[in-house]
Amino acid sequence: MDRPSPTDVPRDTPANGGASLGSREDRLTWIFGSSRSGSTWLLRMLSSLDGVVPIDDPHLGHHLGVWRPISLAWATAEHPPDLTTLDRVKHDKDSYFFSDRYRDAWQPALRRLIVERFDAQVAVTTSPGADPLVVVKEPGSHVADLLMSMFPGSRFVFLLRDGRDVVDSWLAAYRKGSWALDEGAFPVTEAGRASLVRWQSAVWAFRTEVVQRAYEAHPDHRRVLVRYEDLVADPARELARLCARLPVDASDEVLARIAAEHAYAAVPAVAKGETKEIRSATPGGWRTNLTPAEHDVMHEVMGAKLAELGYLDPAPVGSP
Repeated sequence: MDRPSPTDVPRDTPANGGASLGSREDRLTWIFGSSRSGSTWLLRMLSSLDGVVPIDDPHLGHHLGVWRPISLAWATAEHPPDLTTLDRVKHDKDSYFFSDRYRDAWQPALRRLIVERFDAQVAVTTSPGADPLVVVKEPGSHVADLLMSMFPGSRFVFLLRDGRDVVDSWLAAYRKGSWALDEGAFPVTEAGRASLVRWQSAVWAFRTEVVQRAYEAHPDHRRVLVRYEDLVADPARELARLCARLPVDASDEVLARIAAEHAYAAVPAVAKGETKEIRSATPGGWRTNLTPAEHDVMHEVMGAKLAELGYLDPAPVGSP
């Protein structure tokens, strides 16, 4: 009888001798939400806590949830169609690799792949026998529902930010000299700004809806919602809320120190600003950074979701 290859044998114990995330889902925490919502800042603060191992931007969602239509086709359509992802379009096609018909074959295998990849990273960043809390910041959060179906025992952090500030931040990322140009972005032209605003607005609305549904389906004791605006206002308080749900033991003094160390004011001047990844940490900048016409586009695309989440100003008294 042929022996199975090493890749056919499930790994119950990582190379460092600790417990695998496959058997300890409670030690796995996901940060889901929109990019440019302070997720890197939050991850850095959490990784400053004892016993926390960060996994920053594995980009699972950008491989498993490919946008349809692609951004260029979407932006050039006469009437931009509803945004979706390839897996949602093809799920009922038998020949599609991730089809519903063969879910029982591919989903357990995909879960093992993710577990072994994360276990390998944990093994090289922790001491032998360690059993850390692993916090994964996933920017492709539009597959949050798929990931949580594979890891129902894990913990869920929903980091929410006003979509208009998210779009504003992405507009800054697509300017000449920006940090994002090294990651495949490009300087946007004045003529292209409207299309980019509409695209990023659609991405925020779609991604937020998926994360929201997955969050609401997850058990209450393993989930926590954090608004970026609250995190900026009082990071130590929000960290305490997170620690209570993850759970992580940390005193108020430790959390205050971590918040101060990672505060925007503590970042060197050369590492922050309009063209930097650490930009402003000031909610509401979209009001002055974007034009009234761009405001209209954002509200057209995101208005219903912004209102649902409490981000739209109440109508003036006596207005129709």
